[in-house]
Amino acid sequence: MAMSEIDFSKLAADIKDWARDLGFQETAITDIDLEEYQSLLKSWIENDYHGAMDYMARNQDKRCNPGQLVPGTIRVVCVRMDYSLEKENSFSPLSKRNIAYISRYARGRDYHKLIRKRLQQLAHKIQITVGEFGYRAFVDSAPVLERALAEKAGLGWIGKNTMLLNKEAGSWFFLGELFTDLPLPIDNAVTHHCGSCSACLDICPTKAFVGPNILDAKRCISYLTIELREAIPEEFRKAMGNRVFGCDDCQLVCPWNKFTNETAEDEFKPRHNFDDVALTILFMWSEEEFLTNTAGSAVRRIGYECWQRNLAIGLGNAESSDEVMNALQSGINNSSEMVREHVRWALDQHQKAQ
Repeated sequence: MAMSEIDFSKLAADIKDWARDLGFQETAITDIDLEEYQSLLKSWIENDYHGAMDYMARNQDKRCNPGQLVPGTIRVVCVRMDYSLEKENSFSPLSKRNIAYISRYARGRDYHKLIRKRLQQLAHKIQITVGEFGYRAFVDSAPVLERALAEKAGLGWIGKNTMLLNKEAGSWFFLGELFTDLPLPIDNAVTHHCGSCSACLDICPTKAFVGPNILDAKRCISYLTIELREAIPEEFRKAMGNRVFGCDDCQLVCPWNKFTNETAEDEFKPRHNFDDVALTILFMWSEEEFLTNTAGSAVRRIGYECWQRNLAIGLGNAESSDEVMNALQSGINNSSEMVREHVRWALDQHQKAQ
């Protein structure tokens, strides 16, 4: 079909209907002008708030100019998919000191593959209608400012906790993008609705927020447990509590998450009891068990060594018991010096508590 024959307004409406049928809760379209976000990213990098995430400092031009990343791109179709399995935003799991706390997003199957597959299916539906067109799907991959694009498209606003917030869904959702060369009509951004609330800034266990919308990743538990590949600074270890993969505090406390919607996706249901499993059980996994049990999970990306490092800290913050102490004793001669150091720290915490 020739471009001149396409009704792009109808196509945009169809795309949103098709996306809904594919399991996306909301879809919106934006242009590729990210100039207003470029200076924010530049300042964040210059202040070294990205820590060891060197990839954030690379390809800044492409990150802020989608047309450079994928030549020919003039529009971005942004989608969101709910992932929470519960409406309640309770802090009670964090008080169960001997139970591992794994961030909600990582308890089920890795979302990257699922959402990318659905985006490819969406592109196929478009192709059936208009013929060959230029596109590329992204899901938290490549240098893409996904929250900025989603904010411009009107899927929500970037809150003080740097998460995308939606008045009807809170923030428990994944984002995905379809870069395209189709001149689709664009949607309007929404206004911000955080007001004077500072709950997310105040709750952060490690005081990682420099100010509203500014996160020093080097202090963030999600960064420390997922991105950092070396020893976790001692100043943050007690504050980590039982959080061994990510942290949800600034989302749990957000008033907008009272509008959380439960996901209908079976793929996001917890695997291996990741919503309620003892630290000791996870720490005693062999590397083979870790690789087997985290196949298809976002947890696998940190690797076995960092997994044990994180769990050692969790065990150091756990209530003392024979089971906890035996698990830690088993790690004294771990092949990794990093893990051994964290085990020694954990044992020292229990010694001090006696």
